[in-house]
Amino acid sequence: METNAFNQKLNRYELNDTIVYTGFSSYQDAEECAQKKNGELVEVGFKDGNDNPEICNEAHLLDKKLHFFVDAGDEYKFIHSSDPGFRKYADELQKIKAKLQQSPPDERYLANFEIENTEDPIVVIKNDHFESVTSRERSKYLKHAKVYEIGVSIPKS
Repeated sequence: METNAFNQKLNRYELNDTIVYTGFSSYQDAEECAQKKNGELVEVGFKDGNDNPEICNEAHLLDKKLHFFVDAGDEYKFIHSSDPGFRKYADELQKIKAKLQQSPPDERYLANFEIENTEDPIVVIKNDHFESVTSRERSKYLKHAKVYEIGVSIPKS
C-alpha cells in the first residue's frame, strides 16, 4: 500500500498506459514520490462530480507548486488544512465545537459528525461565510466542484 507523508493511503488510478497516484499531503510529498518511483508530476482533474480522473493542466498546480485546488465557482472557496488561511477558520471551528459540547447529547452527536471529519479537512466558504467542513475526497462530489490534485504518473510495466 502506498502512503503519503502522513501515512494516509494514496489513491491509485490506471489511465491508459499509466498508473497515477493522488492524495499527497503536499507538493513536496509528491515530488519525493516521483523521484523514488522515477515518475512524473502531473495535474489530475476530477471534473464530472465523481471519481473519474483525467490528466490536465487547468488549475496550473505544477506552475504554482500546489497539491490541491477546488473550483466551485465564484461564491465558493475550499480551504485545505495546509492552506495559510485555514488557521483562521480552524479557530472558529473550535469555538463552534465548544458551544456544541454544551448542547443536548442528541444534537451534539449529529452536529459533531461533520466537525469531527478531520481525515484531511477542507473548510467550505460560501460568499465569505463559513458553510461547512468536508474531506478532500468528498469535495469531488459537492457544489458541482472541479477538484484538482497533484499526482505522480508512472508508466505501466
